Amino acid sequence: MSDTTPAGIDPRGPRFAAAITSVLLLLATFLALIGISTGYSPGVVAVGSNRNTALVLSGWAVTHASPWQRIADPGFLAVLVVALLFLWGVLSPRTAPWGVAFRRLVRPRLRPPAELEDPRPPRFAQGVGLFVTGLGLVLHLFGVPWALPIAAAAAFVAAFLNAAFGLCLGCQLYLGLQRLGLVGRAA
Repeated sequence: MSDTTPAGIDPRGPRFAAAITSVLLLLATFLALIGISTGYSPGVVAVGSNRNTALVLSGWAVTHASPWQRIADPGFLAVLVVALLFLWGVLSPRTAPWGVAFRRLVRPRLRPPAELEDPRPPRFAQGVGLFVTGLGLVLHLFGVPWALPIAAAAAFVAAFLNAAFGLCLGCQLYLGLQRLGLVGRAA
């Protein structure tokens, strides 16, 4: 490693974090699927007398929900927590909770890693996770049906692939962008 290359990290740490993140994202995806983002009302129905008529509109529940109802949706709150954890991982990876748990509780019980890896690709992957979940949150707030569960499911697939198979999609994206000279130092 040269002097300009950041100190390496144990490659098992990001996989550990991805395992916990995938469990959280699976829960968030489930909550988003049963929430207002995917509910559909098939018809228009007028209920009540002329003066106090409530109109139930057809269409997606999320499009008719108020901003506060969209924010209070359990799926939104769960994805928001995961997005904040992604943000923490981008801004301060040394203090991010899963990294701290790995370094203090798991790594002392393992053999030293055969080799260390560059911390930039996993950090970039955290940013990709933040972008995907953040996009889902914003689109949900604007009333776009299915945006929240699709974003949560996409982030889940990426986290699961990393946790189960060591395939970090965000890291691969980083390396591709690095080869093109768009991020980091060219290899």
